[in-house]
Amino acid sequence: MERKAARAMWACPRCARTFANRNQSHACSPLGDLDRHFAGSAPEVRAAFDAVLAAVRALGPVEVLAEKTRIALHARMSFAAFMPRRRWLNGHLVLARRVDSPRFPRVDEYSPRNVVHAFRLASPADVDEQFTAWLGEAYAVGRQEHLRSGTQTRYPDISPHTE
Repeated sequence: MERKAARAMWACPRCARTFANRNQSHACSPLGDLDRHFAGSAPEVRAAFDAVLAAVRALGPVEVLAEKTRIALHARMSFAAFMPRRRWLNGHLVLARRVDSPRFPRVDEYSPRNVVHAFRLASPADVDEQFTAWLGEAYAVGRQEHLRSGTQTRYPDISPHTE
């Protein structure tokens, strides 16, 4: 089956941020400094974020949006967000399916293909093979590949993380 071509991105004329949908609702404020988000955080927290960013950049282009209250990772749409704390990194991934894992203490289903999975990372070691696979799924959602495929995407079974 042939894939549908992705529509052109729309850029807000005021803030220049890009979106998959024209006139999409947003805060329309200038982006901040990424380092400001990590002021007061332990070095392991920044290292965990840097490990996430390296894993995503290995998949393809990504925008890092240092917003006022969070850091978003954006392709055609935002697919991950991070809120650094002193000793850990709170965040969430948007997946096209529900994943039940102890690594996701909260899962919110906004629609059948828009499921937000909350997590906490304390060090770069938490960005392991399992988490990197979920990042890959979230990146595909951010690129809206799950909407263009025309078929149900199959994901590998990833066993829950065990301590």
